[in-house]
Amino acid sequence: MKKVAFHNLGCKVNSYELEFVQQEFKENDFCIVPFDQIADIYVINTCTVTNIADRKSRQMIHRARTMNPDAVIVAMGCYVQTNIDKAKNDDIDIIIGNNSKGKAFEIIMNHLNENKECKDVSDISKVKEYDEFTLRSTTEHTRVYIKIQDGCNQFCSYCAIPLARGRVRSRSVSDTVKEIEGLTKASYKEFVLTGIHLSSYKTDDGKELIDVIEAVSNIKGVERIRLGSLEPRIITEAFMERLSKIDSICPHFHLSLQSGSDTVLKRMNRHYTADEFYKCVQIIRQYYEHPAITTDVIAGFPGETDEEFNECRQFLNKVDFFEAHVFKYSRRQGTVADRMPGQLTEKEKSIRSELLINDANIRSRAFREYYIGKEVEVLLEEPFEYLGKKYMIGHTREYVKVVTEGYNGQSGSIISGTVKGLLTDEILVF
Repeated sequence: MKKVAFHNLGCKVNSYELEFVQQEFKENDFCIVPFDQIADIYVINTCTVTNIADRKSRQMIHRARTMNPDAVIVAMGCYVQTNIDKAKNDDIDIIIGNNSKGKAFEIIMNHLNENKECKDVSDISKVKEYDEFTLRSTTEHTRVYIKIQDGCNQFCSYCAIPLARGRVRSRSVSDTVKEIEGLTKASYKEFVLTGIHLSSYKTDDGKELIDVIEAVSNIKGVERIRLGSLEPRIITEAFMERLSKIDSICPHFHLSLQSGSDTVLKRMNRHYTADEFYKCVQIIRQYYEHPAITTDVIAGFPGETDEEFNECRQFLNKVDFFEAHVFKYSRRQGTVADRMPGQLTEKEKSIRSELLINDANIRSRAFREYYIGKEVEVLLEEPFEYLGKKYMIGHTREYVKVVTEGYNGQSGSIISGTVKGLLTDEILVF
């Protein structure tokens, strides 16, 4: 029995796709082992969202080769898709682009059985059909990420993802429903609908994101639905009116901001202003009492002045996000921003990033403290130990971590209780 190890870098879409590849190997009687063990085959699902992601992708390829010089090294995904010439010079046996992941098992078997080389990556910008996968099982504990969309047409000036993922393609509602129906039989209760640019979801027969959400909500066994990252422009009165009628929707909205300065947003080629973004947040808060609103922010975009940075910082506090994921600007070859004047130093980007992170931590603690004395519903996930005490840990519908002491229920149980206080800065306790 050959041993195969997997390692994923990057987003939840990448995770979903690697789950499918792993499923193919498992169903064909391969032995799945941890990535830090000796294996006959190593599969690395790469990422290229930042320079750090590129470096980590190369490091994992090198680590696999070091662990077993005779192993078959497979690299697939965004880094190899956008850096095919570099990847060909890396110590890789098989290179698989993003539009061929569904055939990864077949490609690897052809190499093993017939020594067929595969180091070509096709032009993903010409791909028009959605590459259909179906998960029948998953390594996740309690929630399942379901990919329903791929590609992006936005071409933000800093982003290489359209180059790696191609144009927008959407999965049919019927295929999405069929996959989730199969997974509910394995007792999964929470499903996260995700994609590269989820807000662009639109099928050939005209179905939009709200339509597929409603269809999933009607599946027996689906108790919670979460949404991946959304563009603020999808938040309209009409959208929220329909969404708020779905009891299984979790009031956790990740709205991608990137900057709170209008001039920076314009250079980023984001298609909204800070004021338009804020109005979307206000619409959400009309429909939900205390929704968790999270975001992404880039610190130190090319040409960002002190005034623009302060505008961004003040706007983040104005919106009062539950969490803000702060990233230092990373130059990506082939993007418009890479050629922009006024590139900031690493020191300048680090200082600004740290300030935004400190602000975010203060807001996050205040958001959690709101729940002290209130009853919340928690989906328990796994055992957790802190200062010698044993707990079960899970998440509320707003995606706040909560632990409960002395509970003997199984992972996947949904329980309710009154929050006593904070166990740590990031975890509430019953």
